[in-house]
Amino acid sequence: MQPLSDLRVLAVTVFLAGPFLSMTLARLGAEVIKIEIPERGDPVRGNGPFAGPDGIVSEQLTEKHIATRFLKRSQGVKSVTLNLRDPRGRELFLQMARQSDVVLENLAPGSMTRLGLGYQDVAAVNPGIIYASISGYGQTGPYADQPAHDPQIQGMSGLMDINGEPDGPPTRVGFYIGDLVTPMFASTAILSTLREKDKTGQGCYLDVSMMDTLASLMLMENLEEDMAAGIPLRTGNNSRSGPTGQYLASDGAVIITAASDDQWRRLCNAIGTPELIEDERFARYQVRSENAVAARAEVQARIGSMTRAEALERLSAGDVPCAPVRTVPEILADDHFRDRGALRPMRNAAFGGEVDEVVAGFPVLFDGQPLPDVPGAPSLGMHNAEVLGDLCGVDESELERLRGAGVI
Repeated sequence: MQPLSDLRVLAVTVFLAGPFLSMTLARLGAEVIKIEIPERGDPVRGNGPFAGPDGIVSEQLTEKHIATRFLKRSQGVKSVTLNLRDPRGRELFLQMARQSDVVLENLAPGSMTRLGLGYQDVAAVNPGIIYASISGYGQTGPYADQPAHDPQIQGMSGLMDINGEPDGPPTRVGFYIGDLVTPMFASTAILSTLREKDKTGQGCYLDVSMMDTLASLMLMENLEEDMAAGIPLRTGNNSRSGPTGQYLASDGAVIITAASDDQWRRLCNAIGTPELIEDERFARYQVRSENAVAARAEVQARIGSMTRAEALERLSAGDVPCAPVRTVPEILADDHFRDRGALRPMRNAAFGGEVDEVVAGFPVLFDGQPLPDVPGAPSLGMHNAEVLGDLCGVDESELERLRGAGVI
């Protein structure tokens, strides 16, 4: 299944947020044409190590050696080099945009407009275009012109203020959550506006903000109420409102959820403390939240006397939501993800082979099946002849002239 096989996307995307969105649409079947700066490309291309036919090496030995970060982020896209500052480059971009359904960009706000390739410029040649801009703070507002990557957005959004240990400093989430969650909202917006376009024929401009995204997720929690009640916003590996959290067994950690009165009863029975069910400090959700530290101490005392395997066995038998806290090597070795297609071999389209690492697959099954594999990430400008020939009528002699002029 390739549900977006009739969609063409033109992507001026760099680093992570934009490329992750591009790759998501490519995995769903869209033709995604990634526009890159001639001779340089996406900045991530220069961040080694590099993977090629001879494995992973520290230096980029040939054009077939591609940075592993780029390989992970750009599976399935086509690479076209184009100097958008050159009038001919701009003309070629608009020719491609005229025949595309979506334009993506995640440059600094206003950059595409200054190049003469903003939404209004593209809509003038293709009124039905869906044009999505991802930026740190959005295209408007007092912070719009401030440079930002994921670490700055985690700080500015308030996410770091609720992450970390109670007696420790604000802490960054251990992966680029803003760069990766924001494109999910962007893809939802793109697909919904394409649905609207089916009815009206009109395109739309989408202004997608990383800070707005993280704030919207964070504010799903009752932060105002917690602050008013004096509950610390940073609770480390524990919940702010009860015994849900991480517990240390004698040889490892487990994570337990007890988010309702019924789950608390099951937990108490599973660990052999039925007397805590009727303890006035823990009898109801609200008072248990007010006495969360004491509740966690009671649970920890029992879990700490068990091995991890014993704790998990007793909790599972008692129908208590639980799991081991696993390491990354354990995850990479777990066949569950390969069975579901959630981990795939990393592919390098420059030599048409697999690399000894994995990439994440699309995490949804369609009628019980994962989406098919997509081609690996391309070398820089790998699809110049194909795309510029098909969409712009550029023949080999003009390609050579454009190369010589620095247009591609």
